[in-house]
Amino acid sequence: MPLTCSLKTRKRLPMPSWTRRALGSWRLVGLLALVGLFLGGLEETAAARPNLLQQTITFDMVRSAAAENGNCLSDAIGHVTVTSLGPVEVMNVVVTGLPPNTEFDFFVIQLPNAPFGLAWYQGDIDTNGEGVGHQMFIGRFSIETFIVAQPPGGQPAPVVHDQLPFPDASTNPATEPIHTFHLGLWFGSPDAAAEAGCPNTVTRFNGEHNAGIQVLSTRTFPDLEGPLRQLVTTAGGQ
Repeated sequence: MPLTCSLKTRKRLPMPSWTRRALGSWRLVGLLALVGLFLGGLEETAAARPNLLQQTITFDMVRSAAAENGNCLSDAIGHVTVTSLGPVEVMNVVVTGLPPNTEFDFFVIQLPNAPFGLAWYQGDIDTNGEGVGHQMFIGRFSIETFIVAQPPGGQPAPVVHDQLPFPDASTNPATEPIHTFHLGLWFGSPDAAAEAGCPNTVTRFNGEHNAGIQVLSTRTFPDLEGPLRQLVTTAGGQ
């Protein structure tokens, strides 16, 4: 299960806009400081085990093709840092220029643009009143990130959501290992997308399979050279 943290806006008495902006900035600074302390503790643990290879990569997520074609969210951008601790990676995602107080859904994906290929739901990123969001995930986010379904296919799968337009599949297809080196962020609902001036298309990309359009992606990287491929965690990249 991914370990996450987020900025959420709570109801409070009215206050001047400059005070809200200042408080929002200090909250983000404080949260990032806590994240730094947490990562420092993890790095100390890894340093005590000299056989672990440590490496960090950073890269940006840019406005998705869907948002660009929809002429919305022109200032949206994301910054990602992934640190390998050997047997696990820590991914920090900071997004800005998004609608305030809105929920988004974050995925590791095979391809940055539709139809996206195979995808793995990581968790949510909620923005604060300034349209800024942060989330931290712990998992395998490196050259070793992949999805596999050992043949034969047709094995039973639980059906949790059975409603249209995107009900769960009741069996799985077979596939040999497929690497998923790209990232994508989706609106949590088509209504939220419409409120932001984006198309209100319904997509599969949230826990209930009724999300909005993709907002950010790693589409500046080639399809077969997603940014997670840069992080080699084993000797010789094997």
